[in-house]
Amino acid sequence: MNSKEQILQRSIEAKEIFLPHLSADPVIFGFDQKELKVLLIKMNYRKLWLLPGGYVGKNEDLDEAVVRILKDRVGITTDVYLDEFGVFGKRNRSELYFEDFDDTLFHKQRFISIGYYALYNPSRFNLVPDELSESCEWIYMSQLSEIELAMDHREIIEKALLTLREKISIKPIGYNLLPEKFTLSELQKLYEAILGKELNRGNFYRKIKNLGILNKLEEQRRGGAHKSPDLYSFDEEKYAQALKNGLNAW
Repeated sequence: MNSKEQILQRSIEAKEIFLPHLSADPVIFGFDQKELKVLLIKMNYRKLWLLPGGYVGKNEDLDEAVVRILKDRVGITTDVYLDEFGVFGKRNRSELYFEDFDDTLFHKQRFISIGYYALYNPSRFNLVPDELSESCEWIYMSQLSEIELAMDHREIIEKALLTLREKISIKPIGYNLLPEKFTLSELQKLYEAILGKELNRGNFYRKIKNLGILNKLEEQRRGGAHKSPDLYSFDEEKYAQALKNGLNAW
């Protein structure tokens, strides 16, 4: 079965399972080698890169649908921090991508998409593309300008990053992106990657410690040429509380 036949078959099934005109597009950010990444899929059809989005079941809550979409499309089966950040509904945003199909195709209808951003450590799971996709890969944000993104997915990614930058001052960041044990320097590099600018080391260390969400461990990072830095971990209870109530000391 070729890619067009696959989509035609999925269209028949989709009309019975999913709500018309409503979709979800999660922007999954990862962090590696001092850079921010985003998870993309390359469809068999047209060989273009897209976000791992999907449709909302008739009997699903929206948040439940996003969790299921991530599992179905890229194999993410563990908990991911998800946050809704925008609605995208330009005319012909999805119709043009499926222009080779008849107008009765489920996927070719006008869809309003709910954008979510997710934060995840790329090393914590193995990517598994669905049968409609040729591959799914982490792409560095610095490389996005070099690849062709379908539909309005570049706009969605840019809006997700802007939202993340805005929320970084009122929400804790890092639990799903860093290893269990990390240095303050590694946490600073994460903030700098998200914000796209360098931060003053002393000011950052003081502010991040004042948030009260870190536990200083009785061990250091070994192996470097310089003094071994202290290791920290997140206080899960205080981190969860800060996610719910916001930060006061930043």
